[in-house]
Amino acid sequence: MAKDDKKKNNWRDKYRFSVINDHTLEEVWRVILTRYNAFLLITFLILFVIWGTSTLISFTNLREFIPGYPDVTMRRNILMSAIRLDSLDRELKLRDKYFDNLNSIISGTQPVDMSFHQDTAKNYKAIKFSTSPGDSVLRAHVENEERYNLTLGPSTSESVSGLASLHFFPPVKGIVSGKYDVRTKHFGTDIVTQPKALVSAVLDGTVIFTGWTMETGFVIEVQHPNNIVSVYKHNASLLKETGDLVRAGDAISVVGDSGEMYTSGPHLHFEIWYKGSPLDPEKHILF
Repeated sequence: MAKDDKKKNNWRDKYRFSVINDHTLEEVWRVILTRYNAFLLITFLILFVIWGTSTLISFTNLREFIPGYPDVTMRRNILMSAIRLDSLDRELKLRDKYFDNLNSIISGTQPVDMSFHQDTAKNYKAIKFSTSPGDSVLRAHVENEERYNLTLGPSTSESVSGLASLHFFPPVKGIVSGKYDVRTKHFGTDIVTQPKALVSAVLDGTVIFTGWTMETGFVIEVQHPNNIVSVYKHNASLLKETGDLVRAGDAISVVGDSGEMYTSGPHLHFEIWYKGSPLDPEKHILF
């Protein structure tokens, strides 16, 4: 017990630290501490130094002197790289969707349309449209002037976009054996012609696909101006490659009956697509 009491007394014993003038022996400054108080003081000073250093590093530019910590230029480059990566990811999704639509056209199925979702944050039912007296007078004036205009009529998307003025070169001459029918998802026209007959491009354009599928055999696809794509299926062989430029009337393939499905003899399955939607070839070409 004596030793324990001695240790307790050592922690509680007071010690004086003083500063004395060497000439006058006058005590200038003094402090009285125990070992316990000195330990607390030193601990507080250490924690204060750690907190102050962390604060300086976190909220000042001193952190840039730490090896491996990014500086302002590096952080800006990281941010710009993230933005470019997001844009690249969006472009890749659009490219994949474009190729998926091309594969759908080649396989004879309907391409997936771009879906647009209505903004649910707005109340469209509360919108009220009202006509002013000036609008009514203008409408009546225009209707009166155009009443006997023979050029007016139900306009279609094709005539508005200028497709009616295009001259399509017949891909082959023959007999139509299968007509365009959206209900049965037959988005083209089947033309029976002589075996090994040459297939011609209907318009000037660029070959964007050449290949073979199990259903439709050898397929060639040509991109034309005005967002028009022509597709030629069941060929015996292809005379052009992807990236070739063709003129209207140029031979691009040979009629055949390739493919394990949708064919019962030598013929050409021909399709016209405009802005991702199929068109009836017989309305534009006389076979």
